[in-house]
Amino acid sequence: MVEALGIIETFGFTAAIQAADAAVKSANVKLGKWIKIGGGRVGIVIRGDVAAVNAAVEAGVQAASSIGNVAAQVVIPRPSDKLSPKFPIEPLRSEKKSTK
Repeated sequence: MVEALGIIETFGFTAAIQAADAAVKSANVKLGKWIKIGGGRVGIVIRGDVAAVNAAVEAGVQAASSIGNVAAQVVIPRPSDKLSPKFPIEPLRSEKKSTK
């Protein structure tokens, strides 16, 4: 069961991609969907255990800050199950393409 939710909000898509890349490389976390917020802001969602999400968010914020601006960051240790239907916070599933 996934225990924590992390969100990094950046100004611009490039900074969000940089944050997502650094986050998944720094800790054992799963990347959720990215969210186009508006006004040039993009949020990325990270799921995993609390310590891993904390480390991933810190790494993502540091990486995004080097090329752009970070608007906000948050780590929610045990998010309510009621958040999932309202927001796209579930981890992405890896889909393998079959070559026949």
